[in-house]
Amino acid sequence: MKYFFLSEGWVVGRVWEFGGLWNENAWRRLPEIKQMNLSILEQGEKLWLYQVEDLVVMVEVKPMPNTSPESAKTIGQVVLKRLITAEQVIERLAMTHSEIMVGGKG
Repeated sequence: MKYFFLSEGWVVGRVWEFGGLWNENAWRRLPEIKQMNLSILEQGEKLWLYQVEDLVVMVEVKPMPNTSPESAKTIGQVVLKRLITAEQVIERLAMTHSEIMVGGKG
């Protein structure tokens, strides 16, 4: 499995696998992407940990539309997220000087 941190208020867009963009018709399913019950608070921003299957090589993330007045400032903004290993997640959690929260959204 691979992982990435995603800011609260952002969502996953397109997904890439080794052959290019994830093709739901070819795979006959959506890629496995799961929000974990773990988040960190870094510089006032809540970052949720997500888990993805090994076939995924990269994900595009973008702000949720109409979530806040701030969303108008991010229209058209997308980011490609680098995926990390479980060991890298542990290293980041160990090195963070921020609050670590376990539990669901809210």
